[in-house]
Amino acid sequence: MADAKGFSPDVTVRERSFTIGCVGAGMIMAECHLAAYQLAGFTVGAIASRTKANAAAVAERWSIPVVHETPEALIEDGSIAIVDLAYPPDQQPALIRHALRQPHIRAILAQKPLALSLAEAKALRDEAAAAGKILSVNQNMRYDQSMRVLKEILDRGELGAPVIATIEMRAIPHWQGFLEDYDRLTLSNMSVHHLDVLRFLFGDPDDIFTAARQDPRTTFDHQDGIVISTLRFPTGVIALSMEDVWSGPREEGFESDIYIKWRVEGTEGVAQGTIGWPNGQPSTLTYASKRTTNGQWVTPTWETHWFPHAFVGVMEQLQYALASGEPPALSVADNVKTMALVEAGYRSIGEKRAIPLSEIAI
Repeated sequence: MADAKGFSPDVTVRERSFTIGCVGAGMIMAECHLAAYQLAGFTVGAIASRTKANAAAVAERWSIPVVHETPEALIEDGSIAIVDLAYPPDQQPALIRHALRQPHIRAILAQKPLALSLAEAKALRDEAAAAGKILSVNQNMRYDQSMRVLKEILDRGELGAPVIATIEMRAIPHWQGFLEDYDRLTLSNMSVHHLDVLRFLFGDPDDIFTAARQDPRTTFDHQDGIVISTLRFPTGVIALSMEDVWSGPREEGFESDIYIKWRVEGTEGVAQGTIGWPNGQPSTLTYASKRTTNGQWVTPTWETHWFPHAFVGVMEQLQYALASGEPPALSVADNVKTMALVEAGYRSIGEKRAIPLSEIAI
C-alpha cells in the first residue's frame, strides 16, 4: 500500500472568485454540488428550484443567502456570474438560453445529458459560442480519483500501449421520476458516464456496437435497461462498457454484491480498480508495470470520494477558464462528441450493427 505521492487524485483549486447561482434542489445539488463547493471555498450567492420551499430548505442547510422564486429570476440576478444547473434535460435548454441572454452571466455549468437530442446539444454549443459565453457540461466521472490517477499512469506510458479496457457496473440506479416520460434510459443517463470517461482516457473511438434489453425491475416503459457497448479506437484499443442495472434479485435477505469495476491492460502493464459509488467508499486503483514497478502491484490511496469531491474539479475547471481565458476542460464542444457517441449507441441498438462515428454529424 502507498499514498498517492506522485499522483494528483484531486485537483488543486486555482480560482474561486466567481459567484455561483444554483438551480435545482434535488440530491445531486444538495448532496454533491453544494457539499463540494463548501469544501473548496466557492461562493454560492443564490439558489432556486421548481419548488421554492425545497430551495429554501437546501439554502438553510448550506447557508445560501438568497432564495429566488424561480430559476429564471435567479438567472436574472445581477450578482450571479456562473449559473449551475441541476435540472431535467427537457427543461435545461430553455434555462441555458435564458442565461446566454443575460449580460452579467459569464458561464454556465449544465448537467448531462445536455439535451434530449444531439441536434439540440449542437444548437446549444453554437449559441453559446455566438454569445461569447462558456458552456460546460458536468461530466464528473473524469474527476473521479481513480480515473485521474489512471489517466496520469497512461500518459506517463507506464502501461505501454493500451490494448483492452473494461468498465463493469453491477448496480441499481435511482432513476429520477422525470425519466419515465422519456424514451431513453440507461445509455443516455448512466452509460454516458462510462462512454465519456473512455473518451477521456483513449480519445475518440472509430465505432460502437451496443446491445440492450429491458430491466425486469424497472416498471416504466424503456428500451435500454441493461446495456453492453463495445468500442474500437484508432490506436487498436478495444473497450467494453457494461451497465447491469438489474444486478440480480435484491429482495430482503438477498446479500448484495453491487459494484463498479474497471481494468486496463497494456503491453507493459495492467491497472485495475473500483469506483466508490454505489458503496460510499473511495474509488481504488492498483497497477503493475514492467517499466516502473518491476512487475509488482502498487496501490496509491486517497481519502476523497467520487461523490462529492469530484464536483470540486468540475466547478474549478470552469472558474479557472473564466479567470485565465483558457478553454474549459469540460467544454460543450467536447461534450457534443460524447453525445454523438451516445446517439451512435442508440442507432446501433436499433440497427443491430456497429456504427462508425463518422456517420454521426457533429
